[in-house]
Amino acid sequence: MVAPERPGPGRARKRFGQHFLNDRGVIDRIADSIGARPGETLCEIGPGLGALSDRLGAGENELHLVEIDRDLVAMLRERYASQKEIHIHEQDALTLALRDIHPDGCVVLVGNLPYNISTALIIHLLSQRDKIDRMVFMVQKEVAQRLTAPPGGKDYGRLTVMVSRLFQTNQLFDVGPDAFTPPPKVWSSVVAFKPRPVALGPVVADDAFEALVRQAFSQRRKTLRNTLKGLCGESVIVEAGLDPGIRPEKVPV
Repeated sequence: MVAPERPGPGRARKRFGQHFLNDRGVIDRIADSIGARPGETLCEIGPGLGALSDRLGAGENELHLVEIDRDLVAMLRERYASQKEIHIHEQDALTLALRDIHPDGCVVLVGNLPYNISTALIIHLLSQRDKIDRMVFMVQKEVAQRLTAPPGGKDYGRLTVMVSRLFQTNQLFDVGPDAFTPPPKVWSSVVAFKPRPVALGPVVADDAFEALVRQAFSQRRKTLRNTLKGLCGESVIVEAGLDPGIRPEKVPV
């Protein structure tokens, strides 16, 4: 969701968690962080009024814009009508299937994610990691800290473990409220994601791993022995190379 320098027809809608980025320096830094190479397929989630899209679409890469706001979709279709390499998708990003964007290869994802769906969207994309080359997302700073937190800290939790198992994450830079219209009440951060060649930890199905992590962090102050009692026996915890007596927040991925 990024606002162009000139006024646009769209107004930020609270129900979509919209805050349009209007700082040209931040826009350039995000585009530079992506480092798009010739031939890559790009997908921007929440393009808003199109300023970041303008930067990303300036080259010859295929660019897919995923936007849920129908008024913004109409504006984007008119704005990019003459650019055949830019494709507009009126769609909830939480239903996005990357195979529909690029059936035969990987996608580079970028976006200023709506605050109200950022965590759910990142979790949604985990199962599609085989279709992802890399991602650069702007999220609430609080979410960025959870994504990149080391074991043992207050920010280390379910989201950290779920993402770190599959992606290397790097908190690139922070963005203040004044960079947006309307300004949010919190700071934001830009985070880079790169899929790991092989998932960390034991070989286990994604849904089973998610159930295990959800249960483990449901009671952070209790030990693994107690939090996982109804899900698996203590011997299973030991076989996984973990100490049943430690708390979930101390367990490295």
